Order: sequence, then structure tokens, then C-alpha cells
Amino acid sequence: MKYGESIFDVLYLLFAIVSGVVILARAKDRSGRLMGFAALILGCGDAFHLVPRVLNYFIGADFTAALGIGKLVTSVTMTLFYVLLYYVRLAYFRGTEKKGVTAAVWALAALRIALCVFPQNGWLKNSSDMTWGIIRNVPFVALGAVICVLYFKSRNESRRFKPVWVYILLSFAFYIPVTVGAGSVPMLGMLMLPKTVCYILLIATFLLAVCRRSGGEKTDRTKERNKETA
Repeated sequence: MKYGESIFDVLYLLFAIVSGVVILARAKDRSGRLMGFAALILGCGDAFHLVPRVLNYFIGADFTAALGIGKLVTSVTMTLFYVLLYYVRLAYFRGTEKKGVTAAVWALAALRIALCVFPQNGWLKNSSDMTWGIIRNVPFVALGAVICVLYFKSRNESRRFKPVWVYILLSFAFYIPVTVGAGSVPMLGMLMLPKTVCYILLIATFLLAVCRRSGGEKTDRTKERNKETA
């Protein structure tokens, strides 16, 4: 159990962070750069929680505070990740920004982050208090719902991004039971694995979108040079 989960967590972090670096290196426009930053923020933020979690399996030390602070950092970076997803959609599909939607996205994100820093969350004790787990996640779920609906509306505009709304929906479907019941039923924590798979699929979508676009530009330039030579 601990070996399988630890290997999975390490591979996920490496994939997310390396993919973010590759995406930024290959990005040719704003949407590509946003995708790269989103992947990096997700991977680096999750590292604050997953690294202490892996170490806790193999080192006989008290990681209670580290795990709790890691959850706090991850809660904030996950929120920022969804804000970036909103801007990725605007940039990639070149949509018209609606001020009301933008305001809602930022308001929900700010409320979520503000609720996360309340001492009642008990981060230093790595608390699993159900009440505050629900309170701080209400605006986060609402934020995810807004982003999911937006990507659903754009699902027919790009074959590559068509399943993104499904990844977002499933990630929350796996995440909510953990938030509500993991304190009482620890086995629910296993749902974080398929949630992470959804994030991997999101990052893979970004990676393919940027690399294929970059590769297509190189192919076009090669064709132009061949025509000039001929």
C-alpha cells in the first residue's frame, strides 16, 4: 500500500512539474504560458502535501504539522489552478471576457482562500474537522462548477479540449466525499488517487495542445523552406 501510493505520488509530481517546464519552454502564446503556469502551480503546490506524506511512510518522525501546512498550501494552489483554468479557456478559445463571470471567479477564489486561513481549520494539528472541511470547500466547489460549465459550453470548439469538463467534474466527484467523510471513514481518502488521475489528464491535455501546436508551426516552416528551395 505505502509503496504503491508513494510511487504514484512521486511520479505524479514529476510529471506535473516537468510538464509545466516543458509547456512553458514550448509555449508560443498566452494560452500556452497559462497552461504551463497552471501545471507548475498544481505540481509544486501538491508537493507541499505529498512529499511529507511520502516521508511519513518511511521516516519515524512527527509530520503532523508538515502534513497540515501542506494541506493548506495545496488548498490555496488548487484554487489558483482553477482561476488559471478560467483564463486558459479565455485565451485558448479567444472568447470574450464577461466581467460578471470574472468577478464571480475571483470572488469565489478569494472567499475560499480566506476561509482556508482561519485557525479553526486546525492545520498545525492536521485536523480533519468535518464542519470546517465543508465550510472552506463550499466556494471551491462553486468555483469548480463555474469552470466546469464554461468548458462544457466550449466542448465542441476543440476536439483536444472536449473532455476537459469531464475531468473537472470527475475530480470534484472524487474530492467531495474525501472532504466530507474521510475523517470518519479513512478509506475514502483513496478517492484522491482517481482525482489525481483527472489532474494528470488535464496536464496531458495542456502538454499535447502546446507541443502539437509548436510542432505544427515547425512543419509549416519546413514546408515553406522546401517550396523556396524547389
